[in-house]
Amino acid sequence: MSWNTLDDMDIAGKRVLVRVDINVPVDDGAVTDDTRIRRVKPTIADILAKGGKPILLAHFGRPKGKHVPDMSLRLLVPALEARLGAPVAFCADCRGDAAQAAIGALADGSVLLLENTRFQTGEEKNDPALATEFAELGDIYCNDAFSAAHRAHASTEGVARLLPACAGRLMEAELTALEAALGTPERPVAAVVGGAKVSTKLDLLGNLVEKVDHLIIGGGMANTFLAAQGVNVGKSLCEHDMTDTANAILGKAERTGCTILLPVDVVVAREFKAGAANQTVPADQCPDDSMILDAGPETVRQIAAVLDTTKTLIWNGPMGAFEIEPFDAATNAAARQAAAQTRAGRLTSVAGGGDTVAALNQAGVAGDFTYISTAGGAFLEWMEGKTLPGVAALQT
Repeated sequence: MSWNTLDDMDIAGKRVLVRVDINVPVDDGAVTDDTRIRRVKPTIADILAKGGKPILLAHFGRPKGKHVPDMSLRLLVPALEARLGAPVAFCADCRGDAAQAAIGALADGSVLLLENTRFQTGEEKNDPALATEFAELGDIYCNDAFSAAHRAHASTEGVARLLPACAGRLMEAELTALEAALGTPERPVAAVVGGAKVSTKLDLLGNLVEKVDHLIIGGGMANTFLAAQGVNVGKSLCEHDMTDTANAILGKAERTGCTILLPVDVVVAREFKAGAANQTVPADQCPDDSMILDAGPETVRQIAAVLDTTKTLIWNGPMGAFEIEPFDAATNAAARQAAAQTRAGRLTSVAGGGDTVAALNQAGVAGDFTYISTAGGAFLEWMEGKTLPGVAALQT
């Protein structure tokens, strides 16, 4: 796969239409986490440094084609100015005469933020007329919103086909990391997949067993796989109606040569609360009145042994109930092992998904992984082997 980046574009004096994801949490009118703003700063800074005019297209919330004052991007102007270190003008529309006038009045060295694209009824329908109106606002289109690339919207897919297009720095980093992890990885490749339910990650598991050498399954979904093998999991979170599907995935893995690692010992408790009385037992000896809340130390040792021989790692989901102690032990230990291998230069590690990022932050190792994606749904769909419309539109 190949795509243009900012380095391939002649930006000086050009209007650069930049699709960003700044859908940040806001409380009482103030941004409470500006991570997404920080991550688009390199792209905007590059465009300004090259003499271009950054014009930002973005969505905020789910207004469903209506003007909702509480979802106006105007709220984000102070946070953008503080983080970007540049003046940020705002236009109360993202199309038409008002947007054209705002662009014409934009001073050199300044940034223009257009109003919420989802105020337009044609945005989520990928309306060609709206995409054409967006295209009239710029000379170059730059997509820096990988987290929105799994949606074929007018501002992510439609406009990309109407202007010379490129990936922004964040998009470039995401695509490079994911291509290294699943496109042309250094082998052996391992994947850690955790979380509550098999049913939410069927496509993911089905794709991974064809792509990776080792699949490590944890969290509630591991209970479903154990139950599929006839193991009593007590009162554990388990999708008993998915056991046939779990067995089908195990069979597919055997045919493709992918080894699946399930817990061999587990930490069980009768209550789901921090500090609950617990014990470690073999995976097939969970008491009827207990629930499995974490993988045990022998399982952690087996995971570490896999990671010690792995060259590429993809991580999505925790190994247990990492939110409460002491059931965060397996997730923390495995994450720290992966981080140590990465720091030593022996492992390329790519992770993503909301719970995953939270778990790695809690383990104190997020900064040690090769790449952490905050893209959520787009990251998952990429791992599932699906084509992302916003990415496909950038391909050269």
